[in-house]
Amino acid sequence: MNKSINETRVILIGGSSHAGKSTLGLSLAAKLGWSYRSMDKLARHPGRPWVGANGKAIPEYVAEYYRIRSVDALFLDVLSHYEKNVLPIVEAIVHSYAFQLSREYLILEGSALWPEFVANLVGSNGVKAIWLTASDQLFQNRIKRESNFYNVGEDEKHLIQKFIDRTLFYNQRMREKIELLGFICIDVEFVSMTDELSNKCMELMEIS
Repeated sequence: MNKSINETRVILIGGSSHAGKSTLGLSLAAKLGWSYRSMDKLARHPGRPWVGANGKAIPEYVAEYYRIRSVDALFLDVLSHYEKNVLPIVEAIVHSYAFQLSREYLILEGSALWPEFVANLVGSNGVKAIWLTASDQLFQNRIKRESNFYNVGEDEKHLIQKFIDRTLFYNQRMREKIELLGFICIDVEFVSMTDELSNKCMELMEIS
């Protein structure tokens, strides 16, 4: 496949936890025939404070991490993790796809794609980006449903609520940065179907 220097070769999808990044990324990859990659395993720090599908108990270090930190501290710590440990990997991946024209096209998604951190990657060398946002209520509903919030003990509820509060704070600050930098952002609540969302994102990024 011949590729021109100016065509879009990498799409970045950012947003808070539970915004729907992976759903959108997989939909776009299927629609466009591109490769898809998630940064979640690299960026999930230190983990979600609830019992997952595997049924394993919450590790004590994870519980303690959320128990002792304020929401501000949780937010600053995860941003520091993204910048120090994940951003170099993101940059290496993006550069390999953007500059090595023989490679496949790529859709890369994850919460670690903080607007300020990837600003120097977007807008040149075939890299475009979009961030997903939603209301506080939508995030709360999704996280409480996944975490089985209403069927766990008070201590676990406290940990889950800390995760929710950090997510809402992240989303609020993210929207401020996106507006400041002039990046594309879409509210998932105004799009009812995944296919509609992927089409809207392609329209906003001018990808056909």
